[in-house]
Amino acid sequence: MSSSHARPGPRSIELFERAQRTIPGGVNSPARAFNGVGGGAPAFIDRAKGAYIIDVDGNEYVDYVGSYGPMILGHADPQVIEAIQKQAAKGLSFGAPTGLEVELAELICDMVGSIESVRMVNSGTEAAMTALRLARGYTGRKKVIKFAGNYHGHVDALLVNAGSGPLTLGIPGSPGIPEAVVADTLVATYNDLDSVAEAFAAHGDDIACVMVEPVAGNMNCIPPVEGFLEGLRSLCDAHGTLLVFDEVMTGFRVHPGCAQALFGVTPDVTALGKIVGGGMPVGAVGASRQVMETLAPTGPVYQAGTLSGHPLGMAAGIATLSQLADGSVHRAIAPKLATLRKGLAEHATRHGVPFLTQAAGAMFGMFFTDQPRVERFDDVAACDIDGFSRFFHGMLDNGVYLAPAAFEAAFISRAHDDEAIERTLAAADKAFAAVAQA
Repeated sequence: MSSSHARPGPRSIELFERAQRTIPGGVNSPARAFNGVGGGAPAFIDRAKGAYIIDVDGNEYVDYVGSYGPMILGHADPQVIEAIQKQAAKGLSFGAPTGLEVELAELICDMVGSIESVRMVNSGTEAAMTALRLARGYTGRKKVIKFAGNYHGHVDALLVNAGSGPLTLGIPGSPGIPEAVVADTLVATYNDLDSVAEAFAAHGDDIACVMVEPVAGNMNCIPPVEGFLEGLRSLCDAHGTLLVFDEVMTGFRVHPGCAQALFGVTPDVTALGKIVGGGMPVGAVGASRQVMETLAPTGPVYQAGTLSGHPLGMAAGIATLSQLADGSVHRAIAPKLATLRKGLAEHATRHGVPFLTQAAGAMFGMFFTDQPRVERFDDVAACDIDGFSRFFHGMLDNGVYLAPAAFEAAFISRAHDDEAIERTLAAADKAFAAVAQA
């Protein structure tokens, strides 16, 4: 049916050459480029089903990208596809309210304990941007604390490099962002409460919010150390600051009630994306009714979007979350991920390759390091990035698709059955061997 040797073939290469003539870098998101793993043409995907994606050359891959998180049920889940098709037949977008918006909002409020009211947006970036504006508008303060290695979309004020110290004033993380835009962004060290306390000591009366990924998923997969999230909650309470969880990645993936339920720490504001739209471009911001009524039209903080609450996204979100609510999907995934991680570690050890996996719920990370635990961005940067690149290409050659960067988490789905995991571990044995021989 499809090739077992999965190096991107001639049709992918031809499409990449064409794409570079009309699309910057040939991709519509830098995360899809192979620059971080030595370059080359990415596989152009034609279709997907369950745990597998198939490229335009017919190569089949066991997929651990899952559209960077949304596909927790597997690709082309029948209930999700049916819901989208049913709604598409009624019309695509109306610029007016629909009952689907209400149904998804109610479902989110039922599943996430801290959320009483929710505003739909179109992406995780929009959710983070709205959460930041909401926090500033609600508190009347300007400054925000974020963490080195935490990614909140390409919002100007949050796209900030950390520098070498535990706490720096914001330095723009991209050309096109004026220094003035990030002058009120403070960067602390993830999993280091002292760096946060230092920021509060210097600016406590003007810090609107602390924004954090409760599990860092954009410097691979780094769970919070014991007491970190609880400490953030205490510091925010002491200073009248809002705690914002960016659960765009972790929301509904690590637990049916999101990371806040998994770790037992309640934020004031939650940004959602990815799974909340079931694979469609949807984001959401939720909080208590009191905080959310700061948004227009009930309050003065303006936020709007022509396609917010898009019917197809709402239908996909409802069909996805309704299957996650009882926890059965997460319970089914847990032993699969445990088997996968154990097998990966065993193959790495057999080939003498320093290797570590970390996980939270249905997301995991792979680090080429002899460290017992990776907790901060500096730990990730100290890993063997070249080793990961060789491993990535070894896996790709043997039919396993990983994100083409050492700084991205990996995602498993309900559809990853024993066969998919066995194929993954067989590929890993060959890939680790290639790493060891380099």
